[in-house]
Amino acid sequence: MSPQPNEQAGTSPSQREPVNALAVIRTVRKFWPTAVGVAVAISLAVTFYTLGQTRIYQATAVVQFDPNPPRPLGKGVDLVVDVGNGNYWNNREYYETQYKIIQSMNTVVPVAQQLGLNSDPRFLKNLPSGAKADPKQTSVEDAAVVLKGRLSVEPVKESRLAIVKFEDADPQRAQRVLTSVLDVYIEQNLDYAHSSTTSAVDWLRLQLDKLREELESSERALHKYKKDKNILSLDLDSQSNMLREEMKRLNDEVTTARAKRQQVLAQRNELAKIKTEDPTELPAAELLASPLIQQLRQRYEDSIRERDGFIGAGKGASHPDVSAAQARVSSTRVALLTEVKNIQKAMDRELSAISKQEAGLSGLFEAAQRRAFELNSLEVDYNQLRRSRDNTEKLYSMVLERTKESDLARMMRVNNIRIVDRPLEPKAPIRPRVPLNIALGIFAGMLFGVGAAMGRALLDRTVKTPDDVERELGQNFLGLLPEIGSAQARQSYYRRRGKRRAKASAVESPELIVHDAPSSGVAEAARAVRTNLLFMSPDKPYHVLLVTSPAPSEGKTTVAVSIAIAMAQAGQRVLLIDCDLRRPRVHRVFHRTNDSGVTSALIDGSNASSVATETQVPGLSVLPAGPIPPNPAELFHSERFKAFLETAKASYDRVIIDSPPVVTVTDAAVLSTLVDGVVLVVRAFATRKDLARHGIRAISDVGGHVVGVVLNAVNFDRHEYKYHYYYYKRDGYYEQDATPPSAAA
Repeated sequence: MSPQPNEQAGTSPSQREPVNALAVIRTVRKFWPTAVGVAVAISLAVTFYTLGQTRIYQATAVVQFDPNPPRPLGKGVDLVVDVGNGNYWNNREYYETQYKIIQSMNTVVPVAQQLGLNSDPRFLKNLPSGAKADPKQTSVEDAAVVLKGRLSVEPVKESRLAIVKFEDADPQRAQRVLTSVLDVYIEQNLDYAHSSTTSAVDWLRLQLDKLREELESSERALHKYKKDKNILSLDLDSQSNMLREEMKRLNDEVTTARAKRQQVLAQRNELAKIKTEDPTELPAAELLASPLIQQLRQRYEDSIRERDGFIGAGKGASHPDVSAAQARVSSTRVALLTEVKNIQKAMDRELSAISKQEAGLSGLFEAAQRRAFELNSLEVDYNQLRRSRDNTEKLYSMVLERTKESDLARMMRVNNIRIVDRPLEPKAPIRPRVPLNIALGIFAGMLFGVGAAMGRALLDRTVKTPDDVERELGQNFLGLLPEIGSAQARQSYYRRRGKRRAKASAVESPELIVHDAPSSGVAEAARAVRTNLLFMSPDKPYHVLLVTSPAPSEGKTTVAVSIAIAMAQAGQRVLLIDCDLRRPRVHRVFHRTNDSGVTSALIDGSNASSVATETQVPGLSVLPAGPIPPNPAELFHSERFKAFLETAKASYDRVIIDSPPVVTVTDAAVLSTLVDGVVLVVRAFATRKDLARHGIRAISDVGGHVVGVVLNAVNFDRHEYKYHYYYYKRDGYYEQDATPPSAAA
């Protein structure tokens, strides 16, 4: 019995993975001529292509780049051309730049010109030294482009080294060209540094002459300015300090004079307050400090006391003593007042002198201030001239020093690039790698061969295996029927059993092999389909089944007959109705006439049991199609046909209906709505998957129920069935001498 659908549906994806791998192997085995042909073709193509390729040799050299070149002048002297100094990123950019310079046209053009590569046809065509080549002349630039295409630079990680490679068909030429490339590159690097230094030295000398003239001119301008402005040789700061001290002294003198003038003015004002009536009241202490004033004041006071004494003695005003005393008082008073006036006049004179002294000192101070302002103004212009002279002198010194250093550096040919390993003549070609290429060709051929086989299998969109039925169509797999279409296939059954118990002629029709050869693999397959149909719905068995196919010539009539015979062998009363009113075949299978049948019964109103005829299969009756009507689909829509089916269901245990293809005409779709289930028949390796899906959808769209799919005309010699259905290729479940079981089994 074939595997049940529910068993396959329960298989996990992990369990199906080996099956997929086996499917690939089976596909390759199936299309092994394609796989082998593609594999051999690709392997031979790769082999012949490899053997026909020109042998290419590679010359290599190792170059070192030193970011810290030797410095004979010391680290304090910078070179005109920076040959590698800097941080990590600057060094990295420097290395990348040098790699590009090695492969630049500036390097390869002189090489092509020196070696005359533009007139070497073997170099231009990359031919070995002994190969024949037509004379060819091209430009140096074109030859340089060819050279550049074969030149490569590969940096060595974590180092300052780089591997320079050149490929050529001639090993000696490869060595010669690479050597010339490195020599030109090294020489160009030196020439660049030397020429740059020479240009820098020439420019520095030109600037040095200009700076010398500017320095001399600035010195003359500074001297002329000092001379015109009467500036001493002392610097302006010293002169400014001297003038500041002078102004300070003058300011002090002016302040002292002003204070003295205020003092004398105050004394004079006090003297002006003296009363002439009583000269004894002298408020100014300066007057009291005068000895003459004190003497006259004392004499004046004595005269007054003397006069007052005479008067107190009773002498009258006209008394000679009083008169004499009064005369002394008057003379003394006059003398005292005269002396006070003299002192006042002296103070006026002193005040005038002090005022003049103050005015003179103020004039001197103002003159010093004017000189200070003039000196500040002169200092601005002077500092400008002096700064110009100092800057020019500094630039001149720096350029002079740099000129001498650059001149020394020019005389030294210091290079930071050197060749560690010079190119050697290569002994073995780098390509083609014959063993590797052939191995890769064989491997690629195998891959493409497998791919071609899989592609060819993918292009085959037909239904082939039960897995296709369940995965691609999404339907239950009811079983399969072996291929029984030829007489040779029918005879092979008896030859494989090794017995001649029956002749091939005993099989009246290929469709009746289930009845004629009940122990054959076909009969076993039909009984497997019967069993699946019975057990798919045990509580509500399918009473009326419709057998159809997506397209013609897929064996639906054979399957319908086989299912009907298998059910009749199980002891059931089965009616096989031929409803293919387009191309009926059931009457031919059972050797009946088609004069009466379904159409005539519908016209006469007869029931199914009265028009059906028994066959040589016990329990099986058939009802041919009858005369072909012009409108079969409308006939199946009629109420008479529905009543006819009801009489058939009442008279028989099972009713099997053979119908036209469901995709071609609508008869099967109409009938699917009147039956319990539809059995779809697909022909292995013939029915396309999209056509089968179309048939299933046509039935589902009208409300029909597809019970499952039967795979018909299976060739067990194909690799798809070689292992899974090996017992069908054998003679069934029975030994050669065993007696086949009864039909009821």
